[in-house]
Amino acid sequence: MSEETTKNMVLKGVGASMGIDIGKAYLLEQEHTTHLIEERQLPPEEIEAEVNRFKDAVSKARQHLRQYIEDVSDDYQDHVYILDTYMMLLKDKMLYDGTIEQIQKHRINAEHALKNTVEKVKGNFKKMPDPYFRDRASDIVHASNLIFEQLLGTKPTKISDIDKRVIIVARDLSPAETTQIQLERVKGFITDLGSHTSHTGIIARSLGIPAVLGLKDATRRLETGDLIIVDGNAGLVIINPDEETIAQYYDRKERFETFQAQVTRASEGPAVTTDGHRLEIQANISMLEEVVSALDHGGEGIGLYRTEFLYLNRPDLPSEQDLFENYRDLAEIMRGRQITIRTLDLGGDKFASSIQWSEEINPALGLRAIRFCLQSPDIFKTQLRAILRASAFGNIRIMFPMVSRVEEVIEAKRILEETAETLDKEGVLFKKDVPVGVMIEVPSAVFMADILAEKVDFLSIGTNDLIQYSFAIDRINKQVASLYQPLHPVVLKMIDLVVKAAKAHGIEAALCGEMGADPINLPVLLGLELDTISMHPISIPGIKHVVRQLSFEDTRRFAREMLTQHTASQVRQLVLDTYGDFLEMAAFFQSNGQAQLPAYRPAV
Repeated sequence: MSEETTKNMVLKGVGASMGIDIGKAYLLEQEHTTHLIEERQLPPEEIEAEVNRFKDAVSKARQHLRQYIEDVSDDYQDHVYILDTYMMLLKDKMLYDGTIEQIQKHRINAEHALKNTVEKVKGNFKKMPDPYFRDRASDIVHASNLIFEQLLGTKPTKISDIDKRVIIVARDLSPAETTQIQLERVKGFITDLGSHTSHTGIIARSLGIPAVLGLKDATRRLETGDLIIVDGNAGLVIINPDEETIAQYYDRKERFETFQAQVTRASEGPAVTTDGHRLEIQANISMLEEVVSALDHGGEGIGLYRTEFLYLNRPDLPSEQDLFENYRDLAEIMRGRQITIRTLDLGGDKFASSIQWSEEINPALGLRAIRFCLQSPDIFKTQLRAILRASAFGNIRIMFPMVSRVEEVIEAKRILEETAETLDKEGVLFKKDVPVGVMIEVPSAVFMADILAEKVDFLSIGTNDLIQYSFAIDRINKQVASLYQPLHPVVLKMIDLVVKAAKAHGIEAALCGEMGADPINLPVLLGLELDTISMHPISIPGIKHVVRQLSFEDTRRFAREMLTQHTASQVRQLVLDTYGDFLEMAAFFQSNGQAQLPAYRPAV
């Protein structure tokens, strides 16, 4: 495409890593031949040999990946766990056994069997409402590509061979490819595929280089040598910008980097309002390796440790020792800071391949979270034993997810007490008074919050699911996505009810949904008198910055007024009218990268 036809062309994607940079595009040539794979029928006598060919390809892929891991530079040591995950995926039951079954059952060549299996597994992940687990579909694709390379004899991309300062343009980047990036040569990257929660995005954020993913057709529109602007804050890419646009973006880049340095320097300190009220700001994490990011961004504790990742993408259930070592390491790294471990939230949209799951018409309303744990006491007790054992090494507390009835809390606590008694009899060291709380994620729990508060040590509001269930919407259904409104008065009234119930019983009221990561919500959440808010680590510095600009007493009065409004748009507009001036810049640190500085409008 000529420079004239692409002058000031704006592509919109997902801002996966904040920052702005301007430079020359480098179009990464990647071999994507899987769509050309044809099915080949095999005679019965060749089936065993084809299975062995597949097994040999997997073995070579693992050797290749092991070499990647050994060669990882110091910049990427914190992300070796991602490549270790791929090592497990290469032997995943669904992927490995599923492909062998396809070869044997349908008598087809290994390439086509693998292609069919990947499509099936990928489809299962894509149905998951939770974006983090939905994005694990890309991990399946990346892992399978390592096998395809061996079956098809294609050569892997060598990003390490790039010898100039460029912005990489690719259809997609696997973590194995991303860990080849040399920071002195690569200023940022953009891809057709990917999202904010993909592993590639996680690596980009930790490296501090701007990245825009999910652009769909950037590789078709761009050529090597094109001048581009990457705006990771707003999720924009501008192709062949004119001089005026370049000048505007250099100014935006300077302002952002100044603000970023300011809030990052101050991120370690507490979030205290202008009139002396402190709001605890903690981090939500899904993997042990994210703790470094949580601490680096000023997280005062872990408000939500999602434990499902240890159960996914593996052929068997983790042992008690596996879980204990993970939780113990987390406790030791946090050095006495509070850690809230959420017990298993499997089912609904997250399924472990090692567990036999029943077919459900609507799994989001079926056997999941605490319901699954109570029906699988052996699995539940194994996790509880590991958590209790780890409690001897730090400040750990337990949280039960998706509680909808008081009976569930009573039964879960009974199993916990039974587990503790067993450990005590065995002479195992653990804390006898580990705090227990519940996640408030469904309307029934909101309206029973006063009774739940009598039986637990803290309440934590999970707004992601609470909003979805309250408005009867599917968060990933684009036709109803506009109904997902965190600032709707109904949501605010539910939060208010939960906080009042907690305070009436002298226990902590926390919010662990990503609603807390958006600066525009903060004046209302602070005014509703929550004790703790947790979010993705990268959002913490900006949120702390906003808290320090607010008066707690003013936000209390403001929140009361918001509870009298009728629509989300009314609440939002009042927030912007009252607090918009300093929320604008803080929005750079919003976790999803969508509410940023006033959007750039190309000159007409």
